[in-house]
Amino acid sequence: MQVTLTENQQFIAQMIQEFGAKNIKPFLMNWDESQEFPVEVFKKLGELGLMGVLVPEAYGGSGFGYKEYVTAISEISKIDGSIGLSVAAHNSLCTGHILQFGNEEQKQKWLPKLASGEWIGAWGLTEPNTGSDAGNMRTVAVQDGDYYILNGTKNFITHGKSSNIAVVIARTGAAGDSHGMTAFVIPKPHEGFTHGRKENKLGMRASETTELILTDCRVHKDTILGQVGDGFIQSMKVLDGGRISIAALSLGIAQGAYEAAFNYAQERQQFNQPLTGFQAISFKLADMATQISAASLLMYRAADLKDRGENVTKESAMAKYYASEICVQIANEAVQIFGGYGFTKDYPAEKYYRDAKLCTIGEGTSEIQKLVISREVLR
Repeated sequence: MQVTLTENQQFIAQMIQEFGAKNIKPFLMNWDESQEFPVEVFKKLGELGLMGVLVPEAYGGSGFGYKEYVTAISEISKIDGSIGLSVAAHNSLCTGHILQFGNEEQKQKWLPKLASGEWIGAWGLTEPNTGSDAGNMRTVAVQDGDYYILNGTKNFITHGKSSNIAVVIARTGAAGDSHGMTAFVIPKPHEGFTHGRKENKLGMRASETTELILTDCRVHKDTILGQVGDGFIQSMKVLDGGRISIAALSLGIAQGAYEAAFNYAQERQQFNQPLTGFQAISFKLADMATQISAASLLMYRAADLKDRGENVTKESAMAKYYASEICVQIANEAVQIFGGYGFTKDYPAEKYYRDAKLCTIGEGTSEIQKLVISREVLR
């Protein structure tokens, strides 16, 4: 089990800290207030190799494994959860789906542009009436010779507006049939494929979230990833890896909130001593530090299994579930330590607090994670 960072991980962490200090931290509150999705930042992250962390060098990526990947996500998220979320969605969902299930021609065609950051990727599974119940999706794809015609709406899609390419899961069989859905890759712009409204969110406001709308969207069979009917099974495997990245996102936000609270507690004087001199505050910091260490171990355990090609369904769900829940707890305690200042936008605690909640919802709610874990342990 990893307890110290490798040389590559240390290099990635330092690179992100230096990049973030110059290109993210000075602007993050402006992006948050305006809900601006800073596309140019992701282009620069692509130049650093962070938009294709898991993509082999043969396709223009960095060729790293999951341990390096989660280090990158957590370090970015420590600065701004919105940027961390978008980097995670791009890498593990859209790019990851093509990497895992695309044929050689598809990988050569799409991965280099995604890995370089030239293209931003989106991934469409969730629908307005089928959140956790993805098997009953209503977006359908009807075959017409060598083409498929797609109709339906996806929602809560990261980069739904600004993406240059999207992987969309549509029903090609009966509702509820796990082998009745297929994954299509749709480059943009594409006739019949557009975005809907942009969500006005509590947190993660610089990470764009919109609807995707398909209206008689005609795509060639060559855009199918894998076989017809494999889309749902593929998606569950993609989410296994994606949940590790959400654990990393959660860990980064938790670390950011903890460090902000720790520094403030050392500086803030009350009754002629710093806040850290009070047991009530020092015990909060002790709990936060312990939870972060435990979440880190769960995350790296899942990442290690993923790198070794082993099944990670249980471990990724455990890492995501625990890390996201303690992220919310730690962000809450950070606001408490800041007191009244924690309720203002002049200090960082309130943003960590708002961003944290998404971690218990996105890529499978905490309730879904417990369902997955219980099924695995009761096998």
